[in-house]
Amino acid sequence: MADPTVEQLEARVRARPLPRHVAIIMDGNGRWAENRGLPRVAGHREGSEAVRAVTRAARRVGLEALTLYAFSSENWARPDEEVGALMQLLADYLESERAEMMQNGIRLNAIGELDRLPDFVRERLDAARAETAANDRMVLTLALSYGGRQELVHAARAAAAARGTALDAEDLEAALWTRGLPELDLLVRTSGERRISNFLLWQCAYAELYFSEVLWPDFRDAALFEAIADFQRRQRRFGLTGAQVARPERG
Repeated sequence: MADPTVEQLEARVRARPLPRHVAIIMDGNGRWAENRGLPRVAGHREGSEAVRAVTRAARRVGLEALTLYAFSSENWARPDEEVGALMQLLADYLESERAEMMQNGIRLNAIGELDRLPDFVRERLDAARAETAANDRMVLTLALSYGGRQELVHAARAAAAARGTALDAEDLEAALWTRGLPELDLLVRTSGERRISNFLLWQCAYAELYFSEVLWPDFRDAALFEAIADFQRRQRRFGLTGAQVARPERG
C-alpha cells in the first residue's frame, strides 16, 4: 500500500481533535550538514526553511500555538563563528517573515533570557512582536537563549517577590515566561535523540512526547502531521486509569 500523501495526512489530522499547543526541539542541523560535507551553517540555513514550512503547516491545519526551541542558553558556548551565524540567520528570519505573519494572522512571541541577544536581533524581534501583536489566528513562540531551569528560577524569584514565601503552583505558573499560552499538549523532538534538553520542564508535566528520526532540515508538513496523528491515537490519562478516562460522564 502506498504511503499517504501530504494532503491525505492533513485531512486525517483535521478530522480529529487537534492538540492546542505543540512545541518542537529542532535538532539535527549540524548532522544534516556534516552528512553532506557542508559547513554547519548550511544546516542551520536549511533549518530556517523548515521553520517556515512547519509554521505554515501548523497555521493551515489549525494549531493555536507553536513553540520552537530556536537557541538554548547552553548554545552560547558554541564557537563564536557559529553563534554569530545563528544570530544573523535569526535576524534575517525576523525581517523576512513579518509580512507573512501579518498575512496569516500569526502573533510572534519570544521566551528566554532575551537581554542576552545582540542588539540588532532584539531590535528586529521587538519590531516583529509589536507589528504582529494584534494577530489572533496562531501564536508562534521562539525560545531564544532559553533554558527550562533558568525559567523556573526566574519564575520562583518573581513569584516570591510578589507573594512572599506562601507560594502555590498557580503563583509559579503565572510567573513563567509561557504564561498566557495554552497548556502544552505535544512535545516533538527531531533527529532521533530521546531527551528534552532543558526545554519547557514545567510545561512538559502532562505533555505527550514524540521522537522523530527526521533531521530538522528535512522536517516538513508530512512529518508534522505524522506527529499530530500519533498524538491523536493516544489516550491521555492525567493520572487516572484507562477505564476512568474511557468511562462516559453521567448526565
